[in-house]
Amino acid sequence: MAKQGDVEGSVVEGSASVSNLRTVNRRGFMQRTAMVLAATTGVGAVPTIARAASDGIVAEEYWAKKGDVNLYLYRKRMTGGSAVKPVLFLVHGSSFSGRGGFDLDVPGHPNYSFMDEFAGYGFDVWTMDHENYGRSSKTTSNSDIRSGVEDLKAAMPVVERVSGQKKFMFYGQSGGSVRLGVLAMEAPERIDRMVLDAFTYTGEGAPEIMKRRAQVQSYQTSNFRPSSQASFDAIFSRDDPSTFEPAVPKALGDYELKLTDRTPNGTYLDMAIHMPLVDPKKIQCSVCITRAEHDGNATDAELLDFFNQLPNKDKEFCMIKGVAHVAVLGINRHRIWHAMHAFFTMPPQRSA
Repeated sequence: MAKQGDVEGSVVEGSASVSNLRTVNRRGFMQRTAMVLAATTGVGAVPTIARAASDGIVAEEYWAKKGDVNLYLYRKRMTGGSAVKPVLFLVHGSSFSGRGGFDLDVPGHPNYSFMDEFAGYGFDVWTMDHENYGRSSKTTSNSDIRSGVEDLKAAMPVVERVSGQKKFMFYGQSGGSVRLGVLAMEAPERIDRMVLDAFTYTGEGAPEIMKRRAQVQSYQTSNFRPSSQASFDAIFSRDDPSTFEPAVPKALGDYELKLTDRTPNGTYLDMAIHMPLVDPKKIQCSVCITRAEHDGNATDAELLDFFNQLPNKDKEFCMIKGVAHVAVLGINRHRIWHAMHAFFTMPPQRSA
């Protein structure tokens, strides 16, 4: 399994720098099957059953530009099978990077990579590090929601050029789901279907958002807050620590703290005093809202209100027991992966 730091070499392709990482065998692929969307465009395809390729996953790095800011993109997909695979783009949240959260190696605890899981299903899986996160440029910006939306817009032409597709499926987690919601309003032509996970609509009455409102002055005083292993531990102990393995925050901290010792405050400030930033009536695509059993970033009432206002009737609201705020890194991550996979592979509506 290709993990962080496996870079072997790089070439320049057009306006993006590309690093080719090892192609590796994924243990157990010969014993499983995967859902693969079979189509030449990857959009609106009919799901079919196919055995996952046995020759492994290829991982690549790319770069996008937002003015003077360099934005890191990371891609994983299975070799073999259909040449054109449906693109799934993962948008990270407020406290850690895309590659750290979605391709995490937890020593002694297998199968924590969201990207490997969905590459195995037949998707062409992408993520990025937003400005001031992970491997992307470190600037003085507080990297608020608006900044993150512009990051996504800068990344889309790179994904289009490499994949040959213009429209993608998306997943957003926490602050990333708010970024994604704004993108859906402003660039609907880019989005086929999207999952909003750990989403905040208004934040009214939500314990974590109320806590942030009480700390607004500190977020306004500095564009950053320090990162430490204790801050990563707090992410997982906040709602229900029994839903996570203790090795996970340690592995995440080990990865992230090698890249930066600070976290931007912009999304925290936005979620404290600028909500709502997403108008459900302006979202055209199909939406699935995944709601963890334990998550202080929102209330059931606000999310159901948001859901009811979505105009596209091809929508789902999925409440999942046994998971907390960062569900995709929890003990029961397979449950949210299952819900997302079913949504992304929904057959198209028939006209006759």
